Amino acid sequence: MSRLLRYRRQIAVAAHLLMAIASNYAAFLLRFDFEMPPVHVQPFLRTLPVLLAARGVAFWGFGLYQGLWRYASLSDLQRILGAVALSSGVMILWIVGPFAWLPYPRSVFIIDSLILVCLLGGTRMARRAYREFSRLESEKTVLIYGAGDAGELIVRDMKNNRFYLSDPIGFIDDDRAKVGRSIHGVRVLGTREDLGRLLDLHRPDEVLVAMPSAAPHQVRAIVRSLEHFKVPIKTLPNLRDVLAGRVEVGQIRSLSPEDLMSREPVRLDPEPVRRLIAGRRVLVTGAGGSIGSELVRQLARFGPSRILMLDRYENTLFDIANDLAAGHAGSAHESIVADVTDARRIERVFEAHRPDVVFHAAAHKHVPLMEANPSEAVKNNVRGTRIVAEAAARWSAGEFVLISSDKAVNPSSVMGTSKRVCEQVVRSLKGASRTRFVAVRFGNVLGSNGSVSRVFAEQIRRGGPVTVTHPDVRRYFMLIPEAVQLVLHAAAMTGEDCVYALDMGEQIRIQDFARNLIRLSGFVPDQEIAVRFIGLRPGEKLYEELAEETEHVEPSEIAKVVRVQAGTPMAPDFAARLHALETAGADGRDEEVLRLLADLVPTFRSPQNMASLA
Repeated sequence: MSRLLRYRRQIAVAAHLLMAIASNYAAFLLRFDFEMPPVHVQPFLRTLPVLLAARGVAFWGFGLYQGLWRYASLSDLQRILGAVALSSGVMILWIVGPFAWLPYPRSVFIIDSLILVCLLGGTRMARRAYREFSRLESEKTVLIYGAGDAGELIVRDMKNNRFYLSDPIGFIDDDRAKVGRSIHGVRVLGTREDLGRLLDLHRPDEVLVAMPSAAPHQVRAIVRSLEHFKVPIKTLPNLRDVLAGRVEVGQIRSLSPEDLMSREPVRLDPEPVRRLIAGRRVLVTGAGGSIGSELVRQLARFGPSRILMLDRYENTLFDIANDLAAGHAGSAHESIVADVTDARRIERVFEAHRPDVVFHAAAHKHVPLMEANPSEAVKNNVRGTRIVAEAAARWSAGEFVLISSDKAVNPSSVMGTSKRVCEQVVRSLKGASRTRFVAVRFGNVLGSNGSVSRVFAEQIRRGGPVTVTHPDVRRYFMLIPEAVQLVLHAAAMTGEDCVYALDMGEQIRIQDFARNLIRLSGFVPDQEIAVRFIGLRPGEKLYEELAEETEHVEPSEIAKVVRVQAGTPMAPDFAARLHALETAGADGRDEEVLRLLADLVPTFRSPQNMASLA
């Protein structure tokens, strides 16, 4: 089918010319009662090439090759009449001129023209009639949620594209004034309150949410209303495509967790980032991780002179190097296998490559694992950050960007506290060199390694149960691409060193997220897939925060990105405390590590860890 579509213009030309031959031959047969005299065979054959040339040029000039037959209308009939009349006129002039000596019956022109108009128009109208009246019983029935512009566009395309086998059986719309009205013959059957009754009555194969401009909380409400029905939920592209008139049945996709986020994804101007990155050497630590690899992909679009990808895991580094080579063949990049906690190795990397911009994404991030291994959290997160940041300052990198976390605010976990110490490390280096130091805090990243969405998806795949720690636990969520956009724009901002955070709107209750994910996977929560509460994990909080009470939050030059300024001065003996912490971590003295973390971060409050310090 795809090959036929590729050559549809050539097929259209051939079909039109074949109909021209058939109509001319039929005209001769009709003129002579279906027994063409031998004397007229020669005129038919001699004039046929000229006839095809005249018809072919006229058909092209009137655009008959370009129309889609399933959309045939009166305007198509007008073009057919014009093309046939013009080409027939040319043939008459030719016959009475150069071919005047041929015994060519003049009545053939009239019969030929009538037959050709019937053939050209009839085939088009037959295609349209087939599309309108030949619905297969095996096709999908679709209930459309949203009787607005997007719903009208998608119903029109479903009716015009017979090929998609989708039959809209009705609309649902929250506007009660629309109930009972019709769009392209499809009625608005009711509102959300009628949804259960209509689903039981019509049993659609899927529900299509045709509301591209709907806020995520509206989409979540629709999903909740469908929670008890085993029916797939689909949606449409974004509003920009709808307004541009590009919505088609082929663009319908399954509703995804991203559609249920608490706000619209952040869209940022790429030019400041381009000015920062273009023509410069950029180092990304932890380049094989979820954030690091997306950083590498987005950086490649801005024309750096070289991307230095550093990671201690060769497999993930190998994967992102291959992705970069395939997707950005012209970009210069280098893979560096190194551990950020190896000071000598990092020093040699900076000496050899002299990076202009450093994105430090290498870190341990899993809360329960770091709770059980606090010394490792300090060794990798704190020591690794200090080593890379000090190297950036010594070798005069322009910018150093630390990937931090909202768990660093009033931390209750070792991982969050280690990230808060990392922020203190970069803050302590402020003004010590020409390097600008910033940190970026963001929430849970959907789709990242070990993220809750991946855990839930795997539990659903195994048939459940889906485990949630607490009924009221809430989290901020964002997408990997927008998290990376925030990092890049934080680096590109002008001004003094500080911490940036994304205004991520309301926090989403994890229980609701789990149920929605079960629903989007095609199952009914609590009936086919159970949701089980297992209690808060060590170091886990019920909700996250963007800033502490002592910090000052102010808007930045980018919408929905805030600047967080520390409200308390750095401790004068910070370097000595940091050294003691790193030494305890290197020796594996976990209890001392916990005590020193609490000393450096007084807001560190973990019931599990406080018990060990009593």
